[in-house]
Amino acid sequence: MRKPTDIERLYIDFDAFFANVEKELDPSVRGKPVGVTSLLSNNAALITCCYMAKAAGIQRGMRVFEAKKICPDIVIKPARHDVYVNIHNRILDEVNRHVPVTKVWSIDEVECTLIGQERREPEALAMRIRGGLARNIGACITPSIGLASNQFLAKVAAELNKPNGLTVLRPESLPGPLLDLNLKDLPGISSGMQKRLNTAGIVSMSDFWNISAKHARAIWGNVEGERMWAQLHGYAISRPDTTRRMFGHSRLLSGEWQRPNKAVDCLRLLTVKAAYRMRREAYAAKTLSISLRLDAGRWNDSTNFPVCDDDHTLTAHMHALYDAASTRLGPRTRIR
Repeated sequence: MRKPTDIERLYIDFDAFFANVEKELDPSVRGKPVGVTSLLSNNAALITCCYMAKAAGIQRGMRVFEAKKICPDIVIKPARHDVYVNIHNRILDEVNRHVPVTKVWSIDEVECTLIGQERREPEALAMRIRGGLARNIGACITPSIGLASNQFLAKVAAELNKPNGLTVLRPESLPGPLLDLNLKDLPGISSGMQKRLNTAGIVSMSDFWNISAKHARAIWGNVEGERMWAQLHGYAISRPDTTRRMFGHSRLLSGEWQRPNKAVDCLRLLTVKAAYRMRREAYAAKTLSISLRLDAGRWNDSTNFPVCDDDHTLTAHMHALYDAASTRLGPRTRIR
């Protein structure tokens, strides 16, 4: 663990990524509130929505019919993950033209490590990246960029001035801007952890900043609390390598998608998405498991096979498992 004195990390968090990609690719919906849902159904939940929709009161997770009541003009688009992945790959190519991408955290979040001149002029680098993205990817797909001494603080900085923000958290300015945040604004602090902190008498960022590392460890009950404290205070820490065991996706179904003959289409999509993530990280699989939550209880099953990583083989095993389940459960079963 060490405490950098320079800006060493650049973090890019793309604003309302799916919704803004849809705006970039469909000029007719620019200037309109846009929401993206996994399934075309009034009962489906919104995966994301643009900032214009958020300003109208729309929130992620809201049902489509609820969103239309609040904002009748909202345009609902079905998610197109193959399109988003293609844009994501183009984004990586563009960012790599300016600075190497150190880590891809998700389809809309990437981190870069800065060296040499990049550390001395990080804002200029960020502006070059922003300009390249606007020219070569699209002006609607806006990045919020954070610059800080470590990944944790750079991610916090990227969230501070969304959308299309650029925020620098310099080591010498800490805690400074952090004291205006709520505890839940920090990555890794869930509602449950916030309650645990509140129980310990920590209700503000100032309270959290001023406790000791050992106190943080005691609240968390493990070393993660100490790591959180260290990152918040500007330390760069190294974590032990972890080993991947599983790639998975799940989806809450609604309306007509709860019928077995429709649920299988969603299951196929989830299988392909999980397989894509697996291949991207250079893994292969020898087991596939499916879990269905029903009106009464659950159904679970799995199958083993020779190691593979292609969609065709994996979806074939998926269909074999699902067909066996459908035969036993019957066509009138509702799959949640």
